[in-house]
Amino acid sequence: MSRADTLNRDILSLAVPALGALIAEPLFLIVDSALVGHLGVVPLAALGIASAVLQTIVGLMVFLAYSTTPAVARRFGAGDSRDAVSVGIDGMWLALGLGAVLALVGYLCTPALVGLFGAGAEVAADARTYLGISMWGLPAMLIVFAATGLLRGMQDTVTPLWIAGTGFAANALLNALFIYGAGWGIAGSAFGTVLAQWGMVAAYAFVIGRLARRHRASLRPQREGVRGSARSGVWMFVRTVSLRVALLSTVAVATSFGTAELAGWQVAFTMFSTAAFALDALAIAAQALIGKGLGAGSVGEVRRVLRRTLAWGAGFGVVVGAVIGGLSGWIGLLFTGDAALAALVQPALVVLAVAQPVCGIVFVLDGVLIGANDARYLAIAGGVNLVVYVPVLVALWLWHPAGAAGLSLLAVAFFGVYMLARVVTLGWRIRRPEWLTQPA
Repeated sequence: MSRADTLNRDILSLAVPALGALIAEPLFLIVDSALVGHLGVVPLAALGIASAVLQTIVGLMVFLAYSTTPAVARRFGAGDSRDAVSVGIDGMWLALGLGAVLALVGYLCTPALVGLFGAGAEVAADARTYLGISMWGLPAMLIVFAATGLLRGMQDTVTPLWIAGTGFAANALLNALFIYGAGWGIAGSAFGTVLAQWGMVAAYAFVIGRLARRHRASLRPQREGVRGSARSGVWMFVRTVSLRVALLSTVAVATSFGTAELAGWQVAFTMFSTAAFALDALAIAAQALIGKGLGAGSVGEVRRVLRRTLAWGAGFGVVVGAVIGGLSGWIGLLFTGDAALAALVQPALVVLAVAQPVCGIVFVLDGVLIGANDARYLAIAGGVNLVVYVPVLVALWLWHPAGAAGLSLLAVAFFGVYMLARVVTLGWRIRRPEWLTQPA
């Protein structure tokens, strides 16, 4: 087998299982929504509020996986499996500590958080019930993030797939049992999901406990290891915040355009998010392989991984872009059945289709720099990207274009200006040697 074929196999062996695990995450919410939806409109609306809060918190904490993966992969590539497992376990202890604090503060602040949405009394009461219970699953979700990062760093994305799949099945079963069997309503959904999340932690504890014994790694937290995870995590947190600001600002501008434009943006962004699952799987493969290559001191191998994953990202972007472009006239109908909305969103979908190769390159470059532990630069680049993007959003907000033209311009702003800004800042870094010399 040629070196190119071997590298392709390595990328796919990491990316395909990672894609399956990534898809399992939104399935949790889909199952909850479907089961709670049969209780009525009020519980479903309450779930929408609670989910918005939980997804925001969990989304900001995803750095626990992204900071753990390169740290573990670097040591694994250097042949120090014992230290690799230890630093991953330190990340899990950090996740437990952060999760415990967030759970307590979140539980106490649940009434205030729900109150921010201005919902009616019945909806607010159900939202408080669901969110208050769900807060106690936050430590579990954060531990799962860190444990997943540990196994990815050890070049294992299959085990997280199995645990995520089993967790999804348990979540569906427990939700049905508690909602309808026990008659607990929306509280049963929250309780079932929390139990499934802690069940996933138990599965990871078993797997990583065996891994620690095999490599004679300590299960106790090491002060320097936890501090190191926290230092890297701070920069990744800042980078994640910049992404969230860009997304929320875009939704705010779409909202100002009107209800139809906001609905159209939701359709376009859903298509972007769906394609992003596969692109993020490639980025995860890049993280693991880049970290391993740098740990082994093989700059040549790292550059081969860079070139190959970039080719995969751009190629996948071309294919997905062609599909989205070809179906752009029907996608709106599939979502709503409304011909007027389908016509409104079609030009924006064409913009998304054209931008897909750029999106593919952005995701891969992001993964490469995460794998190189270049978190500080990613945080700085995130701020620079906002400096470029926010004035464009402000201009659109002041101009206030309506209809298909307004939605298309918003798509050009996000999929064009913002994504191109990310390509430029990430591409500039890749062309320089500093990203290859970041400490583990």
